Amino acid sequence: MVSPQQMSEFESQSNIVPTFSTNFRLLDELEQGEKGISDGLCSYGLEKPDDIMMERWTGTIFGPSRTTHDNRIYTLKMYCGPNYPSEPPEVSFVSRINMAGVDPETGAVSNDIEVLKNWKPSSRLHTLLKGLRTEMGKGANARLTQPPEGTTFY
Repeated sequence: MVSPQQMSEFESQSNIVPTFSTNFRLLDELEQGEKGISDGLCSYGLEKPDDIMMERWTGTIFGPSRTTHDNRIYTLKMYCGPNYPSEPPEVSFVSRINMAGVDPETGAVSNDIEVLKNWKPSSRLHTLLKGLRTEMGKGANARLTQPPEGTTFY
């Protein structure tokens, strides 16, 4: 929990004032991520435990079976900006992946990917990860040759 002193220090160092509805939403998502409330194929948590704004997250996706992603573990970074959840987070793969809608040089995920294009304020980080996993298993994405396992964008 953030103490009033920490919040005061943050506000004096930043011109961004957190919205309490966003913070409560992110606290709920953090709790769900820590409890592992999911099917076990995707997980997420804060990138740094002391991120009081809860902006920077990491995610993990286990590749869909019977695809070129089978038995692979993909790591992602997600940034929840000040307009989250009204606007989707910015997402990029850390693990190299060959997939439509993912920049082959940076790993940035395009907002044209279905789960981001159809983002609603009720969508969650887990929704995003499951949607990306679904995309990995669709059509050509399921058959694209993948970079060597263990390689990263940065």
